[in-house]
Amino acid sequence: MSDMNQFISDQLLWFVVAFVVIVLVLAIIVIVQGANLRTMRRRYEAMMSGSGVEDLESLLIDLKNQGEMLEDGQREHKAILEATTLKISGMKSNVAMKRYNAFGERGNDLSFSLAILDDASNGVVLSSLHNRENSYIYSKPMQKGESQYPLSPEEKEVVTLALQQT
Repeated sequence: MSDMNQFISDQLLWFVVAFVVIVLVLAIIVIVQGANLRTMRRRYEAMMSGSGVEDLESLLIDLKNQGEMLEDGQREHKAILEATTLKISGMKSNVAMKRYNAFGERGNDLSFSLAILDDASNGVVLSSLHNRENSYIYSKPMQKGESQYPLSPEEKEVVTLALQQT
């Protein structure tokens, strides 16, 4: 035991120096960590100021709820846009008209053909044939650019003009 006491007393200086170095290194680590903690606390307080929330957990929950509400609104808007797009494509927005003299008599171009079609070439062709004694109106349905009734050259022309508008 006395040998051990002798060894410790001979090496005591080195033990003290080693412990001092370890304590100094730990003190430096504590100071650096304290500075990092202060910086993080300042950033946290800056982030939380003006939010009306006391802690980060409440803020994150509020942000998650707001994100879900935005996603729900976005889904609703997407559905509305898809329905509107579908409705618009079915609207009869391609219109063309041609006036002409159907009977070659004296007079003005009082006869006309009118094509009203949607983007899928569905719709109707209206023709009014006018002479001095009578006026006739014809309606011919159109499905995919074709009619089950024969079309006059003027009616074919207005269908072509209407389809060119797409």
